[in-house]
Amino acid sequence: MRCLRIQYLHIMNLQLPYCFCFFLLLQLPFSTNGQAYRNVSLGSSLTAASGDLPWTSPSGEFAFGFQQVGDAGYLLAIWFNKIPERTIVWSANRNNLAQSGSTVQLTADGQLVLNDQSGTQIRNTAYLGRSGAAYGAMLDTGNFVLSGQAGDTLWQSFDQPTDTLLPTQNLNSGAQLIAPYREKNYSDGRFKLTLQRDGNLVMNVTAYPLTASNAYWSIGSSIGSGNQLFFNQSGYMYLVARNGTILDQVFSNPVSLQDLYLRATIDYDGVFRQYVYPKTASGGKNWPMNWTTLPKSIPSNICLAISFPFGSGACGFNSYCKIGDDQRPSCRCPPGYTFLDQNDVRKGCKQNFISQDCGHPSQETDSFEIQDMLNTNFPHTDYELFTSVDEDWCRRSCLSDCYCAVATFMDRTCWKKRGPLANGVTDPGISDKALMKVRKRNRIEELAQKKSAKKSDQSALIISGSVLLGSSIFLNVLYVFFTNRKKQKVIPQHHAMRDMNLQNFTYNELETATGGFDEELGRGSFGSVYKGVLGGDDKQIIAVKKLEKMAGEGETEFKTEVKVIGRTNHKNLVQLVGFCNEGQHRLLVYEYMSSGSLSNYIFGDSRPNWHRRMQIAFGVARGLLYLHEECSSQIIHCDIKPQNILLDESFNARISDFGLAKLLKTEQSKTTTAIRGTKGFGILLLELVCCRRNFEIDVSEEHQIVLADWAYDCFKEGKLDLLVEEDEEAMEDMKRVERFVMVAIWCIQEDPCLRPAMKKVVQMLEGGVQVSVPPDPSSFISSI
Repeated sequence: MRCLRIQYLHIMNLQLPYCFCFFLLLQLPFSTNGQAYRNVSLGSSLTAASGDLPWTSPSGEFAFGFQQVGDAGYLLAIWFNKIPERTIVWSANRNNLAQSGSTVQLTADGQLVLNDQSGTQIRNTAYLGRSGAAYGAMLDTGNFVLSGQAGDTLWQSFDQPTDTLLPTQNLNSGAQLIAPYREKNYSDGRFKLTLQRDGNLVMNVTAYPLTASNAYWSIGSSIGSGNQLFFNQSGYMYLVARNGTILDQVFSNPVSLQDLYLRATIDYDGVFRQYVYPKTASGGKNWPMNWTTLPKSIPSNICLAISFPFGSGACGFNSYCKIGDDQRPSCRCPPGYTFLDQNDVRKGCKQNFISQDCGHPSQETDSFEIQDMLNTNFPHTDYELFTSVDEDWCRRSCLSDCYCAVATFMDRTCWKKRGPLANGVTDPGISDKALMKVRKRNRIEELAQKKSAKKSDQSALIISGSVLLGSSIFLNVLYVFFTNRKKQKVIPQHHAMRDMNLQNFTYNELETATGGFDEELGRGSFGSVYKGVLGGDDKQIIAVKKLEKMAGEGETEFKTEVKVIGRTNHKNLVQLVGFCNEGQHRLLVYEYMSSGSLSNYIFGDSRPNWHRRMQIAFGVARGLLYLHEECSSQIIHCDIKPQNILLDESFNARISDFGLAKLLKTEQSKTTTAIRGTKGFGILLLELVCCRRNFEIDVSEEHQIVLADWAYDCFKEGKLDLLVEEDEEAMEDMKRVERFVMVAIWCIQEDPCLRPAMKKVVQMLEGGVQVSVPPDPSSFISSI
């Protein structure tokens, strides 16, 4: 029966294309057992200020060692090691810096110990790891681990976060992130993000200088009991329940870790942000040497978020908070006030004048004046409220009241407030006007101020003159640059397709570029692909797809393909450069993929490493997600197979050949089209796991001919190791092998109704949702 079923399914597979409807938000977290790393052997040590090289991850992207913090001392830390800004993501002694000569050692009994220069263990670092480890390792995920002899993880930095989470690092129930005190002061600050044991994700602030703690943001316990804050490799962060159900999203920014570094940090200002940093230069231009903030941050306006009856607010007492264009808060002093500490503006402000004498308030009235602050309020500090009054009355009332430090006025309502002022905020959304009471300056003070201002104006004039001169030179340089640029040879845009940046080539241009279509790269269902080189300074290498048999309906398909593909733009798709539609000649011009097809890569003589194969699977899924949900026209790729997946110079997966792409009609919804997990991707996933084709006759056992059948048999019998028995890396990562195979089996179900929806597939792949036991893929046929 098995042989008959194999033959029948093979015929069915030839008749039915693998129509793919899949999406992926993420990349899977790496297990420490499945990732290659450099071992840190017992007895190894590092010494602060000795010039010792840190312990780095295999790629060199992360490093573990001592980082100097100004003149204060050294942090035992983990940081991004390949960017000029060595951004710290974890530290062991943030509240007790080590000094020169301090050491960290992986002792002979397998314990990681941080000692000061005298050899005494630095306090508050005992959690660095118990004894018994066989070795340590800095992983490419940014996780430092201590492992036992059998490779089991005894301790890892991911379980002891400070202020940052990295992709694949999750926050468990009861754990927290604590913001640094200031930008370059890594000691514990005022703000923390906590996943409470009741399941609520909360951000709290300590009401400085009090010790009370107030929640200024939370997801809310009403959504269910959160067990883990999950951070996957595509930049998505969400709360997961104990049963694996996704409760709510925190961040949902798609990010490619192949091109960008990513971190999520609760900053010293109390805002939880995601950051990205480009890994490489582009187009010969250097990337800016700073982190780029993604659009979303939590909360969106920290100045408005923190406002409680006690405590100082987002900034200190007698100050106010204002959000800048970069969405970062700045603490400022109102008129008549100066900072208590210029080096720490969040400590608040103090009056720079003598307060009104409450013994003789009427005699002091003329010595004070009101200065206006628009869109400003100091909530929770008012002691008197007056309605049906005008602004002049509010001003006079505050001036004559020795207890009034400021009055706020809005809609014929006056609030008088006493100091110290708290929760100060200026924001366009605030309708209040703050009437600040300050002591008038005497004549001597005014003359001194004017003299100082005059000097400042003269200095500004000199600086402005220099700036103008520099600007003139700069403009001349720009003029020369653009003038010369116009002289450069540019390939003419013959009838460029409207609304798309596509080159309309002539047939002669492409015939010349390919040397008369001499070097064939491959042959597909619509024709052959040839290698070519465009003229010009950059000598761009291209792949020219020469379409054949395009009469009648084929011409319509060609036009549709050009229009649709021309609007697509994703790192996991082969980019269309241009086209030719001249007479009977119809050609598509793509960017050239130097590493060939996935088919040649995984079915060749040598097996690619397990990690890279998994990355390719993620890349294909991300590209399909874009085609299905994110591009302007939803596309179902109906021919997902290794031959249609190309690899660039970095072996990133690129989906190609949209000749069989079918567009969803605009009036159709996802519900009516019943889009489900795709057979094509399921088969591709199995081929990547096993490094063999789905159908192979030259196998040792007859039941192994069809990979999909054999994979299900192995799963049902609990013998999945047989699929990867010659792959040591995969054998060390059997939990992921099992998960991938189970997801693949769900995707290749003959009954389309049994195939999971795309979101469910994503959740199962990343481990956020438990994968249930899949049925026999052919059970639908057997029941017919």
